[in-house]
Amino acid sequence: MQRNVQQKAAHVTTRRLLDMKQNGEKISVLTAYDYTVARILDRAGIDVILVGDSASNVFSGHNTTLPITIEEMIYHARAVVKGVHDESGRAMVVVDMPFMSYQISGD
Repeated sequence: MQRNVQQKAAHVTTRRLLDMKQNGEKISVLTAYDYTVARILDRAGIDVILVGDSASNVFSGHNTTLPITIEEMIYHARAVVKGVHDESGRAMVVVDMPFMSYQISGD
């Protein structure tokens, strides 16, 4: 699958993803946890790079994703964003929040 050069150079936004979906275009999403992999994926034309809480398993060796902290997710997110923005800055970066780190208040 090859896209034209103009589309490949454009920064991926939520609007661009919606347009791609409506036009029946495939959307590529892969996971990265560090600068080097993020840079490779962005240069390859991946649309969305996910920083998953699976970093808990992959980088820390935990059996589940539950032990990862928000601080650890921020660390990985910063590395991935830097990898994308140091080069073309094309891919959208999406970051998981650790389990139970966001709760709607009952107040």
